[in-house]
Amino acid sequence: MERNMSFYPKLIGAVCGVCAAGALIYAGVSALDKAGVSTDGILSSKPTLTVWYTEEKLEDYLSAMALEYQDATGVRVVPVLKSGLEYLEAVNDASIAEESMPDVYLISNDGLEKAYLAGLAVNVKDQNAVLNTENFPQTALDAVTYQGHAVAYPLYFETSALVYNQTYLEQAAAELETDEMSLIPKTIEDIRNFADEYNAPETVESVFRWDVSDFFYNYFFAGNYITVGGSCGDDSSRINIYNQDAVYGLAAYQKLSQFFSIDAETSSYDQVVQDFLDGKLVYTIATTDILDRVVQAKADGSFAWEYGVASLPDISETVCSRGISVTGSIVVNGYGKHQDEADNFAAWLCTDSADKLFDRSTLVPAKKSAAQQTEEMAAFWQEYSQTVPVPKLMATANFWVQMEIAETKIWEGENVSDVLKDLSEKIMTQVTGTQYVEEEYIEVPTETQIDYAESEEE
Repeated sequence: MERNMSFYPKLIGAVCGVCAAGALIYAGVSALDKAGVSTDGILSSKPTLTVWYTEEKLEDYLSAMALEYQDATGVRVVPVLKSGLEYLEAVNDASIAEESMPDVYLISNDGLEKAYLAGLAVNVKDQNAVLNTENFPQTALDAVTYQGHAVAYPLYFETSALVYNQTYLEQAAAELETDEMSLIPKTIEDIRNFADEYNAPETVESVFRWDVSDFFYNYFFAGNYITVGGSCGDDSSRINIYNQDAVYGLAAYQKLSQFFSIDAETSSYDQVVQDFLDGKLVYTIATTDILDRVVQAKADGSFAWEYGVASLPDISETVCSRGISVTGSIVVNGYGKHQDEADNFAAWLCTDSADKLFDRSTLVPAKKSAAQQTEEMAAFWQEYSQTVPVPKLMATANFWVQMEIAETKIWEGENVSDVLKDLSEKIMTQVTGTQYVEEEYIEVPTETQIDYAESEEE
């Protein structure tokens, strides 16, 4: 990356000025020393760190932590909210121009390859060895790792989990004379069986509903068997999309469309969450934002039930599910002039101050001890620890759009194997740079371990 060379003549003049200023400071300090006045700190002025971010929810948190960090260390921190549009390009432009560039910036983990290859991210120093499995799940460590090196610090995460109306389950358990915990589904089949037996109150419109139009809430059906970039999402030689287990999981997903009547074209996550808050659903799949939405609904009296959060259900007893996650990461700018101080601040932000993150932003911290404030938050963190991080590979950047399109086609009845094969060939062609064709066609199972009824839920 070519730097702006015009600053070198100015630098010579600046050096001369610094030398003259240094002589004056030295003379002044000597005079103070002779006068018996302490000069500690006069020659050790602290830098000012600029921190860029795009998530508006972080505004209060970063402002408060900037003041706290300055009080503790003397280092001034200036948070700057930026537009998410062409964000990394803006970091790059400011860094090259050396004008108001960020020393530290926040970015989701899927942008780390691009940032690192552009010189906008460096290997973190981690001087206090905070990046370990006592502080963070392996998911978080993998999310901030690129080519074997940690290139960021994990601050917060987003993932999906199963959310249920605990009050309804308690009532159903009493009627069915069973334990309430046995009604928290371990598999999709458990949900289907419960729907067959459940004597729903009038408020309930559906036992199970989720946003079928968004891959973030559907990915778990095949997520345990699809590999895009390996565990760290940075290895282009490790891509496996089209395989028997992935076909099976998505075939089970398709069969749900025959049991739960959900229109993909009109499906909306916001509406699904509102339906849950209105007591219309027993189970749903939601992201961490539901934690604060429940708090607000309880505060205004509109949510009159208790609720719980659990791991995403497996497809069957033998076919496992696995969700996907995004990790909000703190990056030290490779062009920054205060990299040691920036690294110290980034490490402090994701550890020492992480327990204040949720209260000031409603974002759930990646640090384990900070994510145990409620049972529901802890359950989301536990699910996060089992997810696959969204990959960093630039060559597969459009995989998620293509996966969402594929899932919609499958939900609406297209052949599962044909759709997944086509998706795999598109992605492999992008990665290899040559036309890629799968060698062997995988038949869609005609008999599955989950034999869903062909009628819609009543």
